[in-house]
Amino acid sequence: MGSCKSPHVVLLLYVLVCFVYQSFAFGVDTNQTAKLLVDASEASGRPISETLFGIFFEEINHAGAGGLWAELVSNRGFEAGGPNVPSNIDPWSIIGNESSLIVSTDRSSCFDRNKVALRMEVLCDSQGASSCPDGGVGIYNPGFWGMNIEKGKTYSVVLYVRSSGSINVSVSLTGSDGLQKLAAANIIASGSEVSNWTKVEVMLEAQGTNSNSRLQLTTTRKGFIWFDQVSVMPMDTYKGHGFRKDLVEMLEDLKPQFMRFPGGCFVEGEWLRNAFRWKETIGPWEERPGHFGDVWMYWTDDGLGYFEFLQLAEDLGTLPIWVFNNGISHTDQVDTSSVLPFVQEALDGLEFARGNPNSTWGSLRAAMGHPEPFDLRYVAIGNEDCGKKNYRGNYLKFYSAIKRAYPDIKIISNCDGSSRKLDHPADLYDFHVYTDAKNMFSMAHQFDHTSRSGPKAFVSEYAVTGRDAGTGSLLAALAEAGFLIGLEKNSDVVEMASYAPLFVNANNRRWNPDAIVFNSSHLYGTPSYWVQCLFNESSGATIFNATLQTNSSTSLLASAISWKNSENENSYLRIKIVNFGTNIVNLKILVEGLEPNSINLSESTKTVLTSTNLMDENSFNEPKKVIPNRILLEKAGEDGEDTEVAISPHSFTSIDFLMESSFIRTTGADSVSVSSV
Repeated sequence: MGSCKSPHVVLLLYVLVCFVYQSFAFGVDTNQTAKLLVDASEASGRPISETLFGIFFEEINHAGAGGLWAELVSNRGFEAGGPNVPSNIDPWSIIGNESSLIVSTDRSSCFDRNKVALRMEVLCDSQGASSCPDGGVGIYNPGFWGMNIEKGKTYSVVLYVRSSGSINVSVSLTGSDGLQKLAAANIIASGSEVSNWTKVEVMLEAQGTNSNSRLQLTTTRKGFIWFDQVSVMPMDTYKGHGFRKDLVEMLEDLKPQFMRFPGGCFVEGEWLRNAFRWKETIGPWEERPGHFGDVWMYWTDDGLGYFEFLQLAEDLGTLPIWVFNNGISHTDQVDTSSVLPFVQEALDGLEFARGNPNSTWGSLRAAMGHPEPFDLRYVAIGNEDCGKKNYRGNYLKFYSAIKRAYPDIKIISNCDGSSRKLDHPADLYDFHVYTDAKNMFSMAHQFDHTSRSGPKAFVSEYAVTGRDAGTGSLLAALAEAGFLIGLEKNSDVVEMASYAPLFVNANNRRWNPDAIVFNSSHLYGTPSYWVQCLFNESSGATIFNATLQTNSSTSLLASAISWKNSENENSYLRIKIVNFGTNIVNLKILVEGLEPNSINLSESTKTVLTSTNLMDENSFNEPKKVIPNRILLEKAGEDGEDTEVAISPHSFTSIDFLMESSFIRTTGADSVSVSSV
């Protein structure tokens, strides 16, 4: 993320701008007029990058641990308190008191890379003077601010257990106070069966629904019991690969052409010792040590690891972009003379993704259930490291080694090449921008004068931030829509763009705003998310020259593209207009380069994103307060000519004109006036 280096300076002018915005009523009488001239001839059309719009996932805001990754247990291996014992087992808690139970940690686990296990000394018994309380004693885990358990759904509980004697352990899913029992089963075993670490799997079908549930492990039998690697996974994950279904379906609707992962500052770490290291995140989940993400300050078990990111990209039908550490964190860095082990780690990671199943690392991928290589074509060497002392030297070591081994892979530099030529080789350069709304809207012209030769831009992180953004405002979304129109128009030099951050768990807001907000059971898209949805057909489309003619407004931006609906094979001319001003604009659209009657107005549509207040946001209570509203494009006149489209103040409008057939002229310029109110 852009802010992990330094806070962004918000322009003082923005306060005045916000005041002016909100001083105007939406129902003003003063209308403006404008014309949009679109040259839809074949000669005018330019192809937009096939990969223009995608997504960027970072482990921030509990986006993965407690979010996209469907694991319901937090700190499942008891490792979050560190490798020393005794250790903090938070958020696990004890059921019982000191007279009935003593809970501690020791380093007795059967897993070499995560040795901490939980030890329960049960002092009470099922009968006698020291009988256990009703329901038994033990431990419980509330998950990530409550487990969402739904009636009729099945949950797989996996745990490792050993004991000094026979056991009878109740495994149950309950309400947050332990009283409402949603599902339960008993693990009964003789001492000989659990004298060594034993894996147990229990399938629980929920008999009730509670979005604030917890897992309980309880017993009424005296003795010593050890637990480790306790997992609860819903069985209805996305394509059976462990991803929370409703969250991934929100990503599907964006139709992303790429997925950048796993960060962001998460890749760098405050210190290198806490950076994301891919080799620690592969193999059986029980054997992954996990790590503390010291930038965003929480523990992750790394169930969502390098393999899972590649799998998710494949499941979404999109291209993975792997960002790896280049020997640089926020605080320490490796000298270029010593960086070769980091280079080899990156090469090993590429072999894991792309190597044949008989190769050293490719064989491990195959053992994880994916013998075929993943389609990894892009890598980014570091994140936001351009200004650091060793970046260029380290970068060149990585660049040379990767190009020798994988000449087809496109390599992304952290250095900005939009205003000056890079001093090192790269296939793309990274461009990040977090700013206020007015500046973001003006940045529609950021790449107008960028050199048309050399590496192309990857705008991998952009968003309106600060007071303009709130936790996801209409104002922010409109400014971003204007910026994206600028990227469309400059798609000859901008190859990719993605909003950031993608997700936020409402219980752990480390950054505002975010595209998708969720808790254990609900989710919604911010206005910025819906703006991205309205650009989801742009990748691979054709963009035409579109010229606005207005003598009063500088608050309009527009683009024109043609695209084909893959579901019904219909072709459309899409006009997108951002009105960043306070007045209604009566817009006349004139299209050149089409045969007469080539546009079917009766089946054309208009989609508008707006609201009654610039700072309106969506919420769990009002998840659809600010969402696009799609209607048929009504004709004002019988012939559909000499009419206008009324563009609301503070709005983003997308108009899809249905094309009867392929009427694009190669030459000529008959004009078709298409508009409506």
